[in-house]
Amino acid sequence: MQTTEKKPIRSGGRNARRATRAATDITMLPGLTRALPVCEVMDHDQVTRIDNASMSILENIGIVFRDPIALEDWRKAGADVRGEVVHLDRGLVRELIKTIPSDFTYHARNPDRNIRLGGKHSMFIPMTGAPFLRDLDDVRRNPTLDDLAMFHKLAHMMPALHSSAHHIVEPYDHAISQRHLRITYSSMKHSDKTFMGMTTSPKNAEDVLDMCAILFGEEFMETHPVVTGNCNGNSPLVWDETMLGAMRAFNRRNQPVLCSPFVLGGANTPASVAPTVAQLNAEALSALAYTQVVRKGCPAIYGHYLASVSMKSGAPMAGTPEISMMNFMIGQMARFYDVPWRTSNTLGGAKTFDAQAGYESATTLSAVMHSGANYIWHSAGWNEAGMHCSTAKFIVDAEQCAMAYRMAEGPRWDDFDEGMAAVADVGPGGHYLGHPHTLENFQRAFFMPEMFDNNSIEQWQAAGGIEITERALIHARKLLSEYQEPKLEQSTNDALLDYIARREREIPEADALNNDY
Repeated sequence: MQTTEKKPIRSGGRNARRATRAATDITMLPGLTRALPVCEVMDHDQVTRIDNASMSILENIGIVFRDPIALEDWRKAGADVRGEVVHLDRGLVRELIKTIPSDFTYHARNPDRNIRLGGKHSMFIPMTGAPFLRDLDDVRRNPTLDDLAMFHKLAHMMPALHSSAHHIVEPYDHAISQRHLRITYSSMKHSDKTFMGMTTSPKNAEDVLDMCAILFGEEFMETHPVVTGNCNGNSPLVWDETMLGAMRAFNRRNQPVLCSPFVLGGANTPASVAPTVAQLNAEALSALAYTQVVRKGCPAIYGHYLASVSMKSGAPMAGTPEISMMNFMIGQMARFYDVPWRTSNTLGGAKTFDAQAGYESATTLSAVMHSGANYIWHSAGWNEAGMHCSTAKFIVDAEQCAMAYRMAEGPRWDDFDEGMAAVADVGPGGHYLGHPHTLENFQRAFFMPEMFDNNSIEQWQAAGGIEITERALIHARKLLSEYQEPKLEQSTNDALLDYIARREREIPEADALNNDY
Protein backbone atom coordinates (compact mmCIF):
# COMPACT_ATOMS: atom_id res chain seq x y z
CA MET A 1 0.00 0.00 0.00
CA GLN A 2 1.30 3.45 -0.92
CA THR A 3 1.67 5.97 1.88
CA THR A 4 2.06 9.72 1.80
CA GLU A 5 4.31 10.11 4.82
CA LYS A 6 7.09 12.60 4.31
CA LYS A 7 10.35 10.84 3.47
CA PRO A 8 13.65 12.49 4.38
CA ILE A 9 15.87 13.41 1.46
CA ARG A 10 19.55 13.05 2.27
CA SER A 11 21.88 15.86 1.33
CA GLY A 12 23.93 13.51 -0.83
CA GLY A 13 27.41 14.01 0.57
CA ARG A 14 30.40 15.09 -1.46
CA ASN A 15 28.91 14.48 -4.91
CA ALA A 16 25.78 16.46 -4.11
CA ARG A 17 27.81 19.39 -2.79
CA ARG A 18 29.96 19.31 -5.90
CA ALA A 19 26.82 19.26 -8.09
CA THR A 20 25.40 22.21 -6.19
CA ARG A 21 28.50 24.26 -6.97
CA ALA A 22 28.39 23.41 -10.66
CA ALA A 23 26.81 25.85 -13.07
CA THR A 24 23.61 24.66 -14.73
CA ASP A 25 23.16 25.15 -18.46
CA ILE A 26 19.48 25.90 -19.06
CA THR A 27 19.82 26.98 -22.69
CA MET A 28 16.82 25.60 -24.57
CA LEU A 29 17.70 23.18 -27.33
CA PRO A 30 16.47 24.35 -30.73
CA GLY A 31 13.42 22.60 -32.09
CA LEU A 32 14.39 19.07 -33.04
CA THR A 33 15.11 18.43 -36.71
CA ARG A 34 14.98 14.66 -36.92
CA ALA A 35 17.51 12.70 -38.97
CA LEU A 36 16.49 9.32 -37.54
CA PRO A 37 14.66 7.13 -40.08
CA VAL A 38 11.03 6.54 -39.16
CA CYS A 39 9.69 3.06 -38.45
CA GLU A 40 6.95 2.24 -40.95
CA VAL A 41 5.13 -0.98 -40.14
CA MET A 42 2.61 -0.75 -43.01
CA ASP A 43 3.24 -1.03 -46.71
CA HIS A 44 1.46 1.25 -49.19
CA ASP A 45 -1.46 -1.14 -49.63
CA GLN A 46 -2.01 -1.31 -45.87
CA VAL A 47 -1.93 2.48 -45.54
CA THR A 48 -4.52 2.65 -48.32
CA ARG A 49 -6.60 -0.02 -46.57
CA ILE A 50 -6.68 2.04 -43.35
CA ASP A 51 -7.55 5.16 -45.34
CA ASN A 52 -10.39 3.41 -47.17
CA ALA A 53 -11.73 1.93 -43.94
CA SER A 54 -11.70 5.35 -42.26
CA MET A 55 -13.40 7.01 -45.21
CA SER A 56 -16.04 4.26 -45.16
CA ILE A 57 -16.71 5.06 -41.48
CA LEU A 58 -17.10 8.75 -42.33
CA GLU A 59 -19.39 8.08 -45.30
CA ASN A 60 -21.54 5.18 -44.05
CA ILE A 61 -21.55 5.28 -40.24
CA GLY A 62 -20.89 8.97 -39.70
CA ILE A 63 -19.60 11.05 -36.80
CA VAL A 64 -21.81 12.58 -34.12
CA PHE A 65 -21.29 16.34 -33.71
CA ARG A 66 -23.26 17.25 -30.57
CA ASP A 67 -23.28 20.94 -31.33
CA PRO A 68 -25.91 22.91 -33.32
CA ILE A 69 -23.36 25.41 -34.64
CA ALA A 70 -21.12 22.64 -36.00
CA LEU A 71 -24.10 20.87 -37.58
CA GLU A 72 -25.11 24.05 -39.38
CA ASP A 73 -21.52 24.64 -40.46
CA TRP A 74 -21.40 21.13 -41.94
CA ARG A 75 -24.70 21.64 -43.79
CA LYS A 76 -23.32 24.79 -45.38
CA ALA A 77 -20.11 22.92 -46.29
CA GLY A 78 -22.12 20.27 -48.17
CA ALA A 79 -22.06 17.38 -45.70
CA ASP A 80 -24.96 14.94 -45.29
CA VAL A 81 -26.34 15.83 -41.84
CA ARG A 82 -28.94 13.50 -40.32
CA GLY A 83 -29.89 14.72 -36.87
CA GLU A 84 -26.60 14.90 -34.96
CA VAL A 85 -24.85 12.43 -37.27
CA VAL A 86 -22.64 13.95 -39.98
CA HIS A 87 -21.80 11.78 -42.98
CA LEU A 88 -18.73 13.04 -44.79
CA ASP A 89 -17.90 12.26 -48.39
CA ARG A 90 -14.26 11.30 -48.77
CA GLY A 91 -13.81 13.84 -51.54
CA LEU A 92 -15.01 16.61 -49.23
CA VAL A 93 -12.70 15.46 -46.44
CA ARG A 94 -9.68 15.31 -48.73
CA GLU A 95 -10.44 18.73 -50.17
CA LEU A 96 -10.74 20.28 -46.70
CA ILE A 97 -7.62 18.79 -45.11
CA LYS A 98 -5.50 19.88 -48.10
CA THR A 99 -5.52 23.42 -46.73
CA ILE A 100 -3.99 22.47 -43.35
CA PRO A 101 -0.37 23.72 -43.28
CA SER A 102 2.08 20.82 -43.33
CA ASP A 103 4.38 22.79 -41.05
CA PHE A 104 4.41 26.12 -39.24
CA THR A 105 6.37 28.01 -36.61
CA TYR A 106 5.27 28.60 -33.03
CA HIS A 107 6.18 32.09 -31.83
CA ALA A 108 7.21 32.48 -28.20
CA ARG A 109 7.43 35.82 -26.40
CA ASN A 110 11.19 35.33 -26.60
CA PRO A 111 11.85 34.97 -30.35
CA ASP A 112 14.96 32.90 -29.62
CA ARG A 113 12.57 30.19 -28.41
CA ASN A 114 10.42 30.00 -31.54
CA ILE A 115 9.81 26.40 -32.68
CA ARG A 116 9.12 25.01 -36.13
CA LEU A 117 6.65 22.11 -36.18
CA GLY A 118 5.74 19.57 -38.87
CA GLY A 119 7.59 17.33 -41.30
CA LYS A 120 10.95 16.54 -39.71
CA HIS A 121 10.49 19.20 -37.02
CA SER A 122 9.46 18.19 -33.50
CA MET A 123 9.13 19.58 -29.98
CA PHE A 124 8.79 18.20 -26.44
CA ILE A 125 5.99 19.39 -24.11
CA PRO A 126 5.52 18.46 -20.42
CA MET A 127 2.56 16.50 -19.12
CA THR A 128 -0.64 18.29 -18.15
CA GLY A 129 -3.84 17.68 -16.24
CA ALA A 130 -2.63 15.95 -13.08
CA PRO A 131 -5.00 16.23 -10.09
CA PHE A 132 -2.15 15.27 -7.72
CA LEU A 133 1.60 15.78 -7.53
CA ARG A 134 4.53 14.16 -5.86
CA ASP A 135 6.32 17.18 -4.49
CA LEU A 136 9.90 18.08 -3.58
CA ASP A 137 9.65 15.71 -0.60
CA ASP A 138 8.08 12.98 -2.80
CA VAL A 139 4.76 13.36 -0.97
CA ARG A 140 1.59 12.71 -3.01
CA ARG A 141 -0.94 15.50 -2.39
CA ASN A 142 -3.28 18.01 -4.02
CA PRO A 143 -1.49 20.79 -5.91
CA THR A 144 -1.76 24.56 -5.51
CA LEU A 145 -1.03 27.45 -7.84
CA ASP A 146 2.45 27.67 -6.30
CA ASP A 147 3.05 24.04 -7.27
CA LEU A 148 1.97 24.80 -10.82
CA ALA A 149 4.38 27.75 -10.87
CA MET A 150 7.15 25.42 -9.68
CA PHE A 151 6.58 23.12 -12.67
CA HIS A 152 6.44 26.07 -15.07
CA LYS A 153 9.78 27.24 -13.68
CA LEU A 154 11.29 23.77 -14.08
CA ALA A 155 9.94 23.52 -17.64
CA HIS A 156 11.55 26.87 -18.36
CA MET A 157 14.91 25.56 -17.14
CA MET A 158 14.96 22.12 -18.77
CA PRO A 159 16.79 22.43 -22.12
CA ALA A 160 14.87 19.70 -23.96
CA LEU A 161 11.40 21.01 -23.03
CA HIS A 162 10.17 23.48 -25.62
CA SER A 163 6.98 24.58 -23.88
CA SER A 164 5.66 25.40 -20.42
CA ALA A 165 2.33 23.72 -21.37
CA HIS A 166 -0.60 24.86 -19.19
CA HIS A 167 -2.14 23.04 -16.19
CA ILE A 168 0.67 20.60 -15.53
CA VAL A 169 -1.10 20.16 -12.20
CA GLU A 170 -4.53 21.42 -11.15
CA PRO A 171 -4.32 24.38 -8.72
CA TYR A 172 -6.94 23.37 -6.15
CA ASP A 173 -6.62 26.64 -4.25
CA HIS A 174 -8.50 28.48 -7.01
CA ALA A 175 -12.13 28.05 -8.02
CA ILE A 176 -12.69 25.79 -11.03
CA SER A 177 -14.70 28.48 -12.81
CA GLN A 178 -11.79 30.97 -12.63
CA ARG A 179 -8.81 28.63 -12.55
CA HIS A 180 -7.98 28.88 -16.28
CA LEU A 181 -7.07 32.56 -15.90
CA ARG A 182 -4.39 31.94 -13.28
CA ILE A 183 -3.10 28.87 -15.15
CA THR A 184 -2.63 30.90 -18.33
CA TYR A 185 -0.92 33.73 -16.49
CA SER A 186 1.45 31.28 -14.78
CA SER A 187 2.42 29.81 -18.17
CA MET A 188 3.11 33.29 -19.52
CA LYS A 189 4.85 34.70 -16.44
CA HIS A 190 7.26 31.96 -15.42
CA SER A 191 8.59 31.02 -18.85
CA ASP A 192 9.18 32.76 -22.16
CA LYS A 193 8.79 29.52 -24.11
CA THR A 194 5.63 28.73 -26.05
CA PHE A 195 2.70 27.34 -24.06
CA MET A 196 -0.72 25.71 -24.26
CA GLY A 197 -4.17 27.23 -23.73
CA MET A 198 -7.09 25.81 -21.76
CA THR A 199 -9.97 24.43 -23.81
CA THR A 200 -12.10 23.22 -20.90
CA SER A 201 -14.99 25.35 -22.15
CA PRO A 202 -15.54 27.73 -25.07
CA LYS A 203 -15.59 30.69 -22.68
CA ASN A 204 -12.31 29.56 -21.12
CA ALA A 205 -10.75 29.25 -24.57
CA GLU A 206 -11.85 32.78 -25.43
CA ASP A 207 -10.29 34.09 -22.22
CA VAL A 208 -7.01 32.36 -23.04
CA LEU A 209 -6.98 33.85 -26.52
CA ASP A 210 -7.81 37.32 -25.18
CA MET A 211 -4.83 37.03 -22.83
CA CYS A 212 -2.67 35.91 -25.76
CA ALA A 213 -3.81 39.01 -27.65
CA ILE A 214 -2.61 41.16 -24.74
CA LEU A 215 0.76 39.37 -24.78
CA PHE A 216 1.34 39.16 -28.53
CA GLY A 217 -1.15 41.53 -30.17
CA GLU A 218 -4.36 40.62 -31.99
CA GLU A 219 -2.95 41.36 -35.43
CA PHE A 220 0.18 39.29 -34.77
CA MET A 221 -1.98 36.29 -33.89
CA GLU A 222 -3.76 36.55 -37.23
CA THR A 223 -0.62 35.36 -38.97
CA HIS A 224 1.47 33.74 -36.22
CA PRO A 225 0.66 30.66 -34.09
CA VAL A 226 1.44 31.47 -30.45
CA VAL A 227 -0.54 28.95 -28.37
CA THR A 228 -1.86 25.37 -28.66
CA GLY A 229 -5.31 24.11 -27.77
CA ASN A 230 -6.28 20.48 -27.30
CA CYS A 231 -9.71 19.11 -28.14
CA ASN A 232 -10.47 15.53 -27.13
CA GLY A 233 -12.99 13.43 -28.99
CA ASN A 234 -15.35 11.08 -27.20
CA SER A 235 -14.53 7.80 -28.83
CA PRO A 236 -16.24 6.07 -30.44
CA LEU A 237 -17.17 8.59 -33.12
CA VAL A 238 -18.41 11.59 -31.08
CA TRP A 239 -17.34 15.23 -30.81
CA ASP A 240 -19.15 17.23 -28.12
CA GLU A 241 -20.30 20.83 -27.81
CA THR A 242 -17.62 21.84 -25.28
CA MET A 243 -14.70 20.71 -27.40
CA LEU A 244 -16.17 21.98 -30.66
CA GLY A 245 -16.85 25.41 -29.17
CA ALA A 246 -13.28 25.66 -27.89
CA MET A 247 -11.98 24.41 -31.23
CA ARG A 248 -13.83 27.16 -33.07
CA ALA A 249 -12.46 29.81 -30.71
CA PHE A 250 -8.90 28.77 -31.56
CA ASN A 251 -9.59 28.26 -35.28
CA ARG A 252 -11.20 31.68 -35.71
CA ARG A 253 -8.08 33.35 -34.36
CA ASN A 254 -5.78 31.19 -36.47
CA GLN A 255 -4.34 29.25 -33.53
CA PRO A 256 -3.64 25.50 -33.79
CA VAL A 257 -5.58 22.80 -32.00
CA LEU A 258 -4.72 19.16 -31.43
CA CYS A 259 -7.64 17.11 -32.78
CA SER A 260 -7.33 14.22 -30.34
CA PRO A 261 -9.53 11.12 -30.25
CA PHE A 262 -9.26 9.64 -26.75
CA VAL A 263 -8.48 5.98 -27.29
CA LEU A 264 -8.82 3.27 -24.66
CA GLY A 265 -8.08 0.29 -26.88
CA GLY A 266 -10.58 -2.52 -26.37
CA ALA A 267 -13.02 -0.31 -24.42
CA ASN A 268 -13.99 2.48 -26.82
CA THR A 269 -12.34 0.96 -29.90
CA PRO A 270 -12.22 -2.57 -31.31
CA ALA A 271 -9.97 -5.02 -29.46
CA SER A 272 -7.47 -5.08 -32.32
CA VAL A 273 -4.74 -2.70 -33.42
CA ALA A 274 -5.51 -2.07 -37.10
CA PRO A 275 -9.28 -1.50 -36.67
CA THR A 276 -8.53 0.80 -33.72
CA VAL A 277 -6.27 2.90 -35.94
CA ALA A 278 -8.95 2.99 -38.66
CA GLN A 279 -11.54 4.30 -36.18
CA LEU A 280 -9.14 6.80 -34.60
CA ASN A 281 -8.11 7.99 -38.05
CA ALA A 282 -11.72 8.64 -39.02
CA GLU A 283 -12.34 10.58 -35.81
CA ALA A 284 -9.21 12.69 -36.25
CA LEU A 285 -9.96 13.40 -39.93
CA SER A 286 -13.48 14.57 -39.12
CA ALA A 287 -12.14 17.14 -36.65
CA LEU A 288 -9.25 18.20 -38.87
CA ALA A 289 -11.70 18.77 -41.70
CA TYR A 290 -13.95 20.79 -39.42
CA THR A 291 -11.12 23.17 -38.51
CA GLN A 292 -10.95 24.10 -42.18
CA VAL A 293 -14.70 24.62 -42.35
CA VAL A 294 -14.31 27.15 -39.55
CA ARG A 295 -11.27 28.86 -41.05
CA LYS A 296 -9.61 27.70 -44.22
CA GLY A 297 -5.83 27.47 -43.87
CA CYS A 298 -5.67 27.66 -40.09
CA PRO A 299 -3.04 25.36 -38.55
CA ALA A 300 -4.27 22.09 -37.05
CA ILE A 301 -2.57 18.99 -35.67
CA TYR A 302 -3.61 15.35 -36.03
CA GLY A 303 -3.87 14.23 -32.40
CA HIS A 304 -4.67 11.25 -30.24
CA TYR A 305 -4.36 9.91 -26.74
CA LEU A 306 -3.45 6.21 -26.77
CA ALA A 307 -3.92 3.66 -24.03
CA SER A 308 -4.86 0.02 -24.15
CA VAL A 309 -7.18 -1.42 -21.52
CA SER A 310 -6.40 -4.35 -19.27
CA MET A 311 -8.96 -7.05 -19.95
CA LYS A 312 -8.39 -8.20 -16.36
CA SER A 313 -9.24 -4.95 -14.57
CA GLY A 314 -10.34 -2.37 -17.14
CA ALA A 315 -7.43 -0.13 -16.13
CA PRO A 316 -5.58 1.85 -18.84
CA MET A 317 -2.13 0.50 -19.67
CA ALA A 318 0.98 2.27 -21.01
CA GLY A 319 4.23 1.06 -22.48
CA THR A 320 2.63 -1.89 -24.25
CA PRO A 321 3.70 -3.18 -27.70
CA GLU A 322 0.31 -2.32 -29.19
CA ILE A 323 0.68 1.35 -28.24
CA SER A 324 4.06 1.40 -29.96
CA MET A 325 2.59 -0.17 -33.09
CA MET A 326 -0.29 2.31 -33.12
CA ASN A 327 2.16 5.20 -32.88
CA PHE A 328 4.07 3.84 -35.88
CA MET A 329 0.83 3.44 -37.86
CA ILE A 330 -0.62 6.83 -36.92
CA GLY A 331 2.64 8.46 -37.95
CA GLN A 332 2.29 6.85 -41.36
CA MET A 333 -1.29 8.05 -41.71
CA ALA A 334 -0.41 11.63 -40.74
CA ARG A 335 2.39 11.65 -43.31
CA PHE A 336 -0.04 10.18 -45.86
CA TYR A 337 -2.27 13.24 -45.34
CA ASP A 338 0.73 15.59 -45.00
CA VAL A 339 -0.34 17.07 -41.66
CA PRO A 340 1.61 17.53 -38.39
CA TRP A 341 0.75 15.08 -35.65
CA ARG A 342 0.79 14.80 -31.89
CA THR A 343 1.51 11.87 -29.62
CA SER A 344 1.96 11.22 -25.89
CA ASN A 345 5.40 10.41 -24.63
CA THR A 346 6.63 9.17 -21.24
CA LEU A 347 3.37 7.62 -20.05
CA GLY A 348 3.03 5.03 -17.30
CA GLY A 349 0.79 3.59 -14.64
CA ALA A 350 3.33 3.19 -11.82
CA LYS A 351 2.34 4.66 -8.46
CA THR A 352 5.86 5.82 -7.60
CA PHE A 353 8.96 6.65 -9.58
CA ASP A 354 10.07 3.02 -9.67
CA ALA A 355 11.37 0.53 -12.22
CA GLN A 356 7.90 0.12 -13.74
CA ALA A 357 7.74 3.87 -14.35
CA GLY A 358 11.11 3.79 -16.07
CA TYR A 359 10.36 0.79 -18.28
CA GLU A 360 6.93 2.06 -19.35
CA SER A 361 8.21 5.53 -20.17
CA ALA A 362 11.33 4.33 -21.98
CA THR A 363 9.34 1.90 -24.12
CA THR A 364 6.95 4.61 -25.27
CA LEU A 365 9.69 7.22 -25.67
CA SER A 366 11.61 4.93 -28.02
CA ALA A 367 8.53 4.22 -30.12
CA VAL A 368 7.61 7.91 -30.25
CA MET A 369 11.06 8.88 -31.51
CA HIS A 370 10.98 6.19 -34.21
CA SER A 371 7.42 7.08 -35.23
CA GLY A 372 8.34 10.59 -36.40
CA ALA A 373 5.94 12.45 -34.11
CA ASN A 374 5.93 16.25 -34.20
CA TYR A 375 4.10 17.54 -31.10
CA ILE A 376 5.44 15.23 -28.39
CA TRP A 377 3.19 15.92 -25.43
CA HIS A 378 3.23 14.46 -21.88
CA SER A 379 7.03 14.32 -22.08
CA ALA A 380 7.82 14.97 -18.41
CA GLY A 381 6.33 14.01 -15.07
CA TRP A 382 3.51 11.64 -16.02
CA ASN A 383 2.84 8.81 -13.56
CA GLU A 384 -0.08 6.82 -12.14
CA ALA A 385 -1.94 6.97 -15.47
CA GLY A 386 -1.73 10.76 -15.35
CA MET A 387 -3.19 11.05 -11.86
CA HIS A 388 -0.04 12.69 -10.54
CA CYS A 389 2.93 14.63 -11.82
CA SER A 390 6.10 13.46 -10.12
CA THR A 391 8.68 16.19 -9.54
CA ALA A 392 11.50 13.63 -9.58
CA LYS A 393 10.23 11.97 -12.75
CA PHE A 394 9.72 15.39 -14.36
CA ILE A 395 13.45 16.04 -14.02
CA VAL A 396 14.55 12.61 -15.24
CA ASP A 397 12.02 12.51 -18.09
CA ALA A 398 13.27 15.89 -19.32
CA GLU A 399 16.81 14.54 -19.39
CA GLN A 400 15.56 11.44 -21.21
CA CYS A 401 14.05 13.78 -23.82
CA ALA A 402 17.47 15.45 -24.18
CA MET A 403 18.99 12.01 -24.78
CA ALA A 404 16.28 11.14 -27.29
CA TYR A 405 16.87 14.50 -28.99
CA ARG A 406 20.55 13.64 -29.39
CA MET A 407 19.73 10.20 -30.82
CA ALA A 408 17.19 11.63 -33.26
CA GLU A 409 19.71 14.14 -34.60
CA GLY A 410 21.63 11.20 -36.06
CA PRO A 411 25.40 10.76 -36.31
CA ARG A 412 27.61 13.82 -36.57
CA TRP A 413 30.08 13.86 -39.44
CA ASP A 414 31.69 17.27 -38.96
CA ASP A 415 34.76 15.86 -37.16
CA PHE A 416 35.06 12.56 -39.06
CA ASP A 417 38.39 13.38 -40.69
CA GLU A 418 39.87 14.61 -37.39
CA GLY A 419 38.70 11.43 -35.68
CA MET A 420 40.24 9.23 -38.32
CA ALA A 421 43.49 11.17 -38.01
CA ALA A 422 43.42 10.35 -34.29
CA VAL A 423 43.26 6.63 -35.14
CA ALA A 424 46.49 7.01 -37.10
CA ASP A 425 48.09 9.04 -34.29
CA VAL A 426 47.26 6.59 -31.52
CA GLY A 427 47.89 3.35 -33.41
CA PRO A 428 47.60 -0.18 -32.04
CA GLY A 429 47.51 -0.60 -28.25
CA GLY A 430 47.35 3.12 -27.41
CA HIS A 431 44.58 5.19 -25.85
CA TYR A 432 42.72 8.33 -26.82
CA LEU A 433 42.19 9.98 -23.42
CA GLY A 434 44.90 12.63 -23.84
CA HIS A 435 44.63 13.06 -27.61
CA PRO A 436 43.78 16.60 -28.82
CA HIS A 437 40.72 15.30 -30.68
CA THR A 438 39.37 13.78 -27.45
CA LEU A 439 40.09 16.92 -25.44
CA GLU A 440 38.32 19.02 -28.03
CA ASN A 441 35.27 16.75 -28.40
CA PHE A 442 34.72 14.90 -25.12
CA GLN A 443 31.94 17.18 -23.90
CA ARG A 444 29.79 16.60 -26.95
CA ALA A 445 31.04 13.21 -28.15
CA PHE A 446 28.93 11.12 -25.77
CA PHE A 447 25.88 12.22 -23.79
CA MET A 448 26.69 12.28 -20.07
CA PRO A 449 23.46 12.04 -18.06
CA GLU A 450 23.41 13.95 -14.79
CA MET A 451 20.60 11.88 -13.31
CA PHE A 452 22.24 8.48 -13.85
CA ASP A 453 25.01 7.25 -11.53
CA ASN A 454 27.66 5.25 -13.39
CA ASN A 455 30.29 5.16 -10.66
CA SER A 456 31.42 2.01 -8.89
CA ILE A 457 29.33 0.84 -5.96
CA GLU A 458 32.12 1.91 -3.60
CA GLN A 459 32.07 5.46 -5.01
CA TRP A 460 28.28 5.52 -4.91
CA GLN A 461 28.19 4.40 -1.27
CA ALA A 462 30.88 6.89 -0.27
CA ALA A 463 28.81 9.67 -1.84
CA GLY A 464 25.78 8.80 0.26
CA GLY A 465 24.15 5.97 -1.71
CA ILE A 466 21.70 8.33 -3.39
CA GLU A 467 19.09 6.66 -5.60
CA ILE A 468 17.58 8.34 -8.61
CA THR A 469 14.49 9.82 -6.95
CA GLU A 470 16.58 11.63 -4.35
CA ARG A 471 19.12 12.66 -6.95
CA ALA A 472 16.38 14.19 -9.12
CA LEU A 473 14.79 16.05 -6.20
CA ILE A 474 18.16 17.48 -5.19
CA HIS A 475 18.57 18.69 -8.77
CA ALA A 476 15.05 20.16 -8.81
CA ARG A 477 15.82 22.17 -5.67
CA LYS A 478 19.06 23.37 -7.22
CA LEU A 479 17.28 24.52 -10.37
CA LEU A 480 14.60 26.34 -8.40
CA SER A 481 17.23 28.09 -6.27
CA GLU A 482 18.88 29.34 -9.49
CA TYR A 483 15.66 30.27 -11.32
CA GLN A 484 15.49 33.78 -12.74
CA GLU A 485 12.11 34.94 -13.96
CA PRO A 486 12.01 36.08 -17.60
CA LYS A 487 10.15 39.26 -16.77
CA LEU A 488 7.12 40.36 -18.73
CA GLU A 489 7.10 43.99 -19.82
CA GLN A 490 5.48 45.97 -17.01
CA SER A 491 2.67 47.35 -19.18
CA THR A 492 1.87 43.86 -20.50
CA ASN A 493 1.94 42.37 -17.02
CA ASP A 494 -0.37 45.10 -15.75
CA ALA A 495 -2.78 44.55 -18.64
CA LEU A 496 -2.87 40.80 -18.01
CA LEU A 497 -3.54 41.29 -14.30
CA ASP A 498 -6.25 43.85 -15.06
CA TYR A 499 -7.90 41.38 -17.45
CA ILE A 500 -7.78 38.61 -14.84
CA ALA A 501 -9.22 40.89 -12.16
CA ARG A 502 -12.10 41.95 -14.43
CA ARG A 503 -12.91 38.39 -15.47
CA GLU A 504 -12.76 37.17 -11.87
CA ARG A 505 -15.37 39.83 -11.02
CA GLU A 506 -17.54 38.74 -13.94
CA ILE A 507 -17.24 34.96 -13.43
CA PRO A 508 -18.81 33.75 -10.16
CA GLU A 509 -16.64 31.47 -8.04
CA ALA A 510 -17.95 27.95 -8.57
CA ASP A 511 -16.83 24.34 -8.57
CA ALA A 512 -17.83 24.05 -12.21
CA LEU A 513 -16.46 25.19 -15.53
CA ASN A 514 -17.57 28.59 -16.80
CA ASN A 515 -19.90 28.24 -19.76
CA ASP A 516 -22.05 31.32 -19.26
CA TYR A 517 -20.03 34.44 -18.31
